[in-house]
Amino acid sequence: MLNFYPGPSKLYPDVRNYLVDAYDEGILSAPHRGEQFVQLSRAVVGSLKRRLNIPQDYFVFFTSSATECWEVLIQSLTKHKSYHIYNGSFGEKWCQYAQKLRPKSEGFQFDLNSPMPVSELEISKDTELICFTHNETSNGTQVSPACILNLHNRFRDTLIAVDATSSMAGLNLKMIKADIWFSSVQKNFGLPPGLAVMVCSPRAIFRAKQIGERSHYNSLVSMYEKMLNYQTTHTPNILSIYLLKRMLEDRPFIKTIDIELTARAQDLYTFFGQFNDFKLLIEHEDVRSKTVLALQASEKLVDDIKKRALHHDMRLGNGYGPWARNTFRIANFPAITDEEYEELKRFFLHYYA
Repeated sequence: MLNFYPGPSKLYPDVRNYLVDAYDEGILSAPHRGEQFVQLSRAVVGSLKRRLNIPQDYFVFFTSSATECWEVLIQSLTKHKSYHIYNGSFGEKWCQYAQKLRPKSEGFQFDLNSPMPVSELEISKDTELICFTHNETSNGTQVSPACILNLHNRFRDTLIAVDATSSMAGLNLKMIKADIWFSSVQKNFGLPPGLAVMVCSPRAIFRAKQIGERSHYNSLVSMYEKMLNYQTTHTPNILSIYLLKRMLEDRPFIKTIDIELTARAQDLYTFFGQFNDFKLLIEHEDVRSKTVLALQASEKLVDDIKKRALHHDMRLGNGYGPWARNTFRIANFPAITDEEYEELKRFFLHYYA
């Protein structure tokens, strides 16, 4: 089965061997307060910083999912409210979740075929955290580096948090332009679900210490204090952390991966742009995602394409949210090979032959 689903997505084939090695090395039953785990955690943090171009003074944490990061950040970095900028389902869900914890939190929705309108944002001085989704998996949009830079420059005094679930480990993110970045590992990392990586600036940690929130088992201050010794507040997903270590060691640096994915995204957009029965959901080239393509057609055609793809051992991504029935999605993740995309192209050419 060729898996083009945008998460959980295709695993790197090497994961099979990593699993055996993890068992043989005894790491799966190692005490999480012991030296063996501490060495593993230290190695992963170092690899993440080197391979993903994370600033050296930023702090790295492990959680169970990106959704948990939503909770940790709202609990530990806000007392009153956050401000959420979104154009898709996951950004909107983050806003809705924040409003359950901090009812005064605000949201701003912008059009999916337009860049983030940074100049139009009216964010009050008492906003403690600005939040947005870098790559909206639900509809295949992406916030450009220029927009992120403008947001950073305009609201320098406010912490900025970025959900990078479908872009981290695939694109070369300029992490110094925001205070928090986080991602689950079941997309561009090419690993099974059950682990997320969260990266925080010194300024974010300083703010967490100021607030001093310790009411939850994964309060950010407690996470920070444990990670000073490369430990976690809880018994961690040691297997996933081990898999992350091995994957990082065997992959190119993020600049190389970014170049390859960007070129392949352009090729895929050109290819799918030639068909008349369906169209690219995102018409504005500057806001198209490089890692998730969304294609729109009639409900009947979308259903037929997905069924025929499965018959040919190919799994396409379902639509999501408002686009659930009239779109399908295709992941452009590093673990999926060029040869697999060529086979996908042949399927579509044969479908319309």
